[in-house]
Amino acid sequence: MENTMDLQDMLNMLGQIYEKQMPFHRLLGIRIVNLTPDDVRVRIDMREELIGNFARRILHGGVISAVLDLTGGLIAFAELMTHLGAMPLDELTKRFARASTIDMRVDYLRRGEGEYFIASGSVLRRGNKVTVVRTELTNDKNLLIAAGTGTYLII
Repeated sequence: MENTMDLQDMLNMLGQIYEKQMPFHRLLGIRIVNLTPDDVRVRIDMREELIGNFARRILHGGVISAVLDLTGGLIAFAELMTHLGAMPLDELTKRFARASTIDMRVDYLRRGEGEYFIASGSVLRRGNKVTVVRTELTNDKNLLIAAGTGTYLII
């Protein structure tokens, strides 16, 4: 008998992987605020190590793009899980290992000022192999800091 997981179990496991098992995500201090098929939100808190402009004490643009990228990948993979439904754990693991970013664009709209930042987004289009996601990063005052569009391989 195969070890098949239901959707919520798969999403919970995905959240644990993103927060705890990915070294770069730990370095950024990623915390998943919500992870459901309809609502994915990720938070990072401002820290000294994430400052890009020491005079203005604002979030580094590379951190912004990285958070938008990893959030877009999380959204794309959550969409895939929702579409496929329950699946064996080994199949889920294989798909996760093959997932990657194909292309990404970020528009920086405001300085990265804030105590914390929330990234969220939605699927624009899901295909059989590729998913396109729109992401946004807001600060603690709910001001839009940056927006991105990413294309993710999800085979």
